[in-house]
Amino acid sequence: MLDISLIFKIAGVGIIVIIINKVLEASGKGDYAVVTNLAGILIVLMMVINLVNKLFTSVRTMFQL
Repeated sequence: MLDISLIFKIAGVGIIVIIINKVLEASGKGDYAVVTNLAGILIVLMMVINLVNKLFTSVRTMFQL
């Protein structure tokens, strides 16, 4: 079952990235804002990849593959 804390972690990363993005764009550093967005996407992607890995491991165990 999906743990609710993972949803809160993803939402927290999203909120932090949005705040940093707005601050950087307001100060005229749009390039750094793009890099921050990409870093946020990579962090969330790593969380999801870890969850998918656990899913595949449990499916392999269930079907004894």
